[in-house]
Amino acid sequence: MRTNRLEAFSDGVLAIAITIMVLELRTPEDPTLRALWDATGIRFLAYVLSFVFIGIYWNNHHHLFQLVDRVSGSVLWANLHLLFWLSLLPFTTNWMAETEIARAPTIVYGINLLLAGFAFWTLEMTIERGPTEGTRYRDAVGTGNKSLVSLAGCLLGVGAATIAPLLAIGVFAAVTLIWLIPDRRIERYLADPHNAPPPDTGVTK
Repeated sequence: MRTNRLEAFSDGVLAIAITIMVLELRTPEDPTLRALWDATGIRFLAYVLSFVFIGIYWNNHHHLFQLVDRVSGSVLWANLHLLFWLSLLPFTTNWMAETEIARAPTIVYGINLLLAGFAFWTLEMTIERGPTEGTRYRDAVGTGNKSLVSLAGCLLGVGAATIAPLLAIGVFAAVTLIWLIPDRRIERYLADPHNAPPPDTGVTK
């Protein structure tokens, strides 16, 4: 089947996750900046971090599926695996924020990020093993795999959370910086007319 429904469903799940997170921000009772910080300070910082993570996954998910014309059942399940862990981010983000970055909630948050990263890597590898998409993926991305680097960073963050939760937040933020640097490999690959995907006829099979 074509990728239309998979991409639309994924976009919807990620949009809902972001919406749920922002709804956890509380309006201050007093019209002062101090009241604003007391009501939303930690929550807002946690929201920004998780928003960036979800935004990065959405961006890379979009680019990844520009290489895919049709999806198999294994790709569908790998994508659902990714969405499961990303859908948990509002919960783990809120728990960490409510406890003002306590040790256990920060560890759980880091594990959530780690498993989401593992799920995205699994999705990439599932696509790479495809008969047609795998060749296009390897031609576009090559051997470099930033997903493994970010996995190592999240694992380091989980370890840091057991000692100093604030240090772990710094590690997680550093992981986002890895992905904020644009990766133009897929765009350059698709810019070549010989590599462009066939036009979408709008017919889903």
